[in-house]
Amino acid sequence: MAGSGMKSLAKDTAIYGLSSIIGRFFNWLLVPLHTYIFTNTIEYGKVSYIYGYTALFMVLLTYGMETGFFRFMNKQEENPDKVYATSLISLATTSLLFILLCFFFINPVSSWMEYSRHKEHILMMAVVVALDAFMTIPFAYLRYQKRPIRFASLKIAFIVFNIFFNVLFLVICPWIYKNYPHWAINKFYNPDIGIGYIFLANLLANFAVFLLLAPATMKGLKLRFDSSLIIRMLKYSFPLLILGVAGVINQTVAQLTYPFLFNNPDEAFSQLGIYNACLKITVIITMFTQAFRYAYEPFFFGKNKESNSTKPYADAMKYFIIFALLVFLTVVFYLDIIKYVVSKNYTAGAVIVPVAMLGELFFGVYFNLSVWYKLTDKTRYGAYFSIFGCFIQVGINLIFVPVFGYIASAWATLICNLIIVTISYFIGQKYYPVKYDLKNIFFYFVLVVIFYAAAMYPQINNEILRLAYRTLFLIAFAAIIVRKEFHHIF
Repeated sequence: MAGSGMKSLAKDTAIYGLSSIIGRFFNWLLVPLHTYIFTNTIEYGKVSYIYGYTALFMVLLTYGMETGFFRFMNKQEENPDKVYATSLISLATTSLLFILLCFFFINPVSSWMEYSRHKEHILMMAVVVALDAFMTIPFAYLRYQKRPIRFASLKIAFIVFNIFFNVLFLVICPWIYKNYPHWAINKFYNPDIGIGYIFLANLLANFAVFLLLAPATMKGLKLRFDSSLIIRMLKYSFPLLILGVAGVINQTVAQLTYPFLFNNPDEAFSQLGIYNACLKITVIITMFTQAFRYAYEPFFFGKNKESNSTKPYADAMKYFIIFALLVFLTVVFYLDIIKYVVSKNYTAGAVIVPVAMLGELFFGVYFNLSVWYKLTDKTRYGAYFSIFGCFIQVGINLIFVPVFGYIASAWATLICNLIIVTISYFIGQKYYPVKYDLKNIFFYFVLVVIFYAAAMYPQINNEILRLAYRTLFLIAFAAIIVRKEFHHIF
């Protein structure tokens, strides 16, 4: 990886990635905790349903301001302090308004969601999503200041708090309640709350991180709101809002639609529970993509100010794909072991993992390609792509999920992302040409297909021998990467 810019990107990605890997790994442990405690797949399906709406409203409440924040912070004619303060006040206002509306209209909202029996779940997650939306800008400010360690430590803190409260409410309290019922724990613990404790744990963890984040990012800040600035920022960010809404629908279409695709509500939530539990196995490639995104977004805006060279973007694309493919092979080769991260009631859904991981990989490629419309201020194209992809995703789910079940959702994601990657690439080459190393990228994809087929096709009954055989192909792939890309280091 050549150049100081790529070294800086690699360093920041490593720091963000370390926090993401550590945090996501421990958060990943909540999957077996939840699936082994809530063995009824219907219950876990309801958790996935609520979190689907949480993801959607998270995008609505941030309305593209995170990317807009980086764009305007890096404009020479703008005052960074004013951009930060204006963004912060804007998100604080809309987040507070959202909480008030949810509390005032909880009855019609819960009825529309067909979730009237547990309105408190909706209210808790409304506060969670509002806090998350508000904290987007302070966290972005840490990234702008190139403070990845502080950023990472706070992200890990949230995971630690979340796990602590989950273990407290789902493991420790039930044990005390069962073995020492006369203790005062009966006054604040109720086993009938069930999955509600998952949402409560999330809420308490968010509050804890907010208390740590505020002093680190808002101390001495002068709250000056610039109305003309926010209009310009919203104009830039609004297409990103459309993009984000379409994008989150692409990612949560199962959570949002399954209750309407099956005649039996229990069957809908059961399918949803299995699908989302096994989808969590793909978190390894998801967290790699997220870590890269955290470092890449401020990198490409900053790099654009320094020079007009597009080589760093081409290099970033190639190395992202190389390491994402390595992650893909690692997971699918050891899926026989990894799948037990969920309880046996859910393992039937492990068949979706290879397809879902490829879908996530192409989403990462699409994010790399998005540099062209973000740097040329043609963000409307991002909205076009996402809306088009949304129609594809929703259409495939509506038609095929009732017939084939959750496997159709995994294929829908892969097909959707592959199509928008292709469209974005060809249009991007017209407006902001980047000479990507397509020859080597294609080589690595073909190599992965060959290695996957050769490693997975033979039926080896002995698990140790089967995993050892697959490991040889993984080592060979890693060796080829080192020889082709990093030979100058050795």
